[in-house]
Amino acid sequence: MGREAMGKEMGRSAVETEVDDRALLAEARRAILSTIAPDGRPRSVPICFVVVGAAVWTPLDEKPKRTPDPRALARVRDILRDPRVTLLVDRWDEDWARLAWLRIEGTASLVEPGEDGHERAVWGLRARYPQYATQTLEDRPLIRIDMEGVVAWSAADPGQEPGRPAPSPPSADLPGG
Repeated sequence: MGREAMGKEMGRSAVETEVDDRALLAEARRAILSTIAPDGRPRSVPICFVVVGAAVWTPLDEKPKRTPDPRALARVRDILRDPRVTLLVDRWDEDWARLAWLRIEGTASLVEPGEDGHERAVWGLRARYPQYATQTLEDRPLIRIDMEGVVAWSAADPGQEPGRPAPSPPSADLPGG
């Protein structure tokens, strides 16, 4: 089971972690966001993201979706009903000695344009993903995930203590912070 331990308490609010965890967050180009559907089942979707401070931000961007209204998306409806979410970030490699993952537990909220943190998160998303240069993210709500805990596993360090606090941000190069 590596660093994961079933039933281990993770709900601490400190934001210190190991360098490997921060590096995995920084190198990952996508993550899997899981919300809780009305029937209690997990609903998972791949996302783009940026870490700003102790929060993960993900856009409700202009890629084609089933509905043009980002507030009508299933993940948004799920978050508004129950804000508990899980974010999975992993590193896959044919060399299994390089395999690693982070499972981040958090509380999500919908942040509207003009609200605290929105502009900084848009800047961070555009810096990380050039594809967002032409999208009007500043006019769309974003999802903010406040990290509450993390479980991590790495094939390179399978005996590490599980249930550490949430990761520190991988970079302090964003404006306003």
